[in-house]
Amino acid sequence: MMNKRDFIKSSVLAGMGMTVLGASASESKAEKKPTKTKHWVWENPNRNAGDEELKAKYESFYAAGIRGMFFEADSERHFRIAKKAGLETHRWMWTMNRGDKDLLENKPEIYAVSRNGKSCATDPPYVGYYRWLCPTRPETLEFLTQQSKTILEKDYVDGLHLDYVRYCDVILPVNLWDKYDIDQTKELPEYDFCYCDSCRSKYKAEYGTDPLEMEFPDQSPSWRKFRYEQVNNIVNYLADLAHSYKKPITAAVFPTPEVARRIVRQDWTNWNLDGVAPMIYHGFYREPVKWIGDAVEEGLHFLCGKFPVYAGLFIPDFKTDEELEQGIRYAMKNGASGVSLFGKVDERVLGILKKA
Repeated sequence: MMNKRDFIKSSVLAGMGMTVLGASASESKAEKKPTKTKHWVWENPNRNAGDEELKAKYESFYAAGIRGMFFEADSERHFRIAKKAGLETHRWMWTMNRGDKDLLENKPEIYAVSRNGKSCATDPPYVGYYRWLCPTRPETLEFLTQQSKTILEKDYVDGLHLDYVRYCDVILPVNLWDKYDIDQTKELPEYDFCYCDSCRSKYKAEYGTDPLEMEFPDQSPSWRKFRYEQVNNIVNYLADLAHSYKKPITAAVFPTPEVARRIVRQDWTNWNLDGVAPMIYHGFYREPVKWIGDAVEEGLHFLCGKFPVYAGLFIPDFKTDEELEQGIRYAMKNGASGVSLFGKVDERVLGILKKA
């Protein structure tokens, strides 16, 4: 599978993230026990690194307050060394965005279709690896269930971390518009998903109208709600699955509930997770560092104590060490249970994390 950074490198990633472990989603706000501060790091395991190098690295992470890793790829060696250093090891799984060769060749019908009739199997939007599955298709859930079981059955995997748990970006973060020479001040049909036969027929059976027969389908509250619920159903099924293995499940999500619903049809406050890492990448949205605290506060407000929030911070967005320290402080001051770091986590960053 193509490395996730390809889309993002140029203006830096529009869909990734990291999450975390915390109180059980089944606990009520009144019953929830205080969550200890936990910091997390997203990482693609370097298979060329030696055991002693990894041991020193993960021990330095732990000493700085980091308590868990979201590993993009499976590497038993990395997982076990990290675990010996005291870190939780969670396997990060691409969810709705899947370019698996077997699926593309043998099940192209399960891919999402845009409002102008283009399938992600043949005409991926924005970039070549944007291959979004349709969440209403039973084959999609079957595939993701099997992928999740394969991960959860491994004894060195402590938890499951979901990413790309959404539809395609109907609107990109504003900082990406120049890169793609696009004006998304309104929803454009080529980026609006999913209008496949399955989605349209199921919506019509429930509401009596074919979305393609609406004059302004992008303005229909019920059509939006219907799509939120299709992804919600998948996430909550996988949550039950993870919990049956007695392992936590987390997700990387868009920065606030409002932004998530508006630009990627993602309704993460209604997921039964054990923690969430909103990607509060302030540079993507041309926001000041202070906005990190605002985003954390908004997420916690709508979650009502359902599970903890770990603020996802994109290290390259911070122009100075002082800004990074401020970002961490804004997140924690506004109620985050920790931060999730994406980027190069070196001694400098570890020092800032300790200080903050």
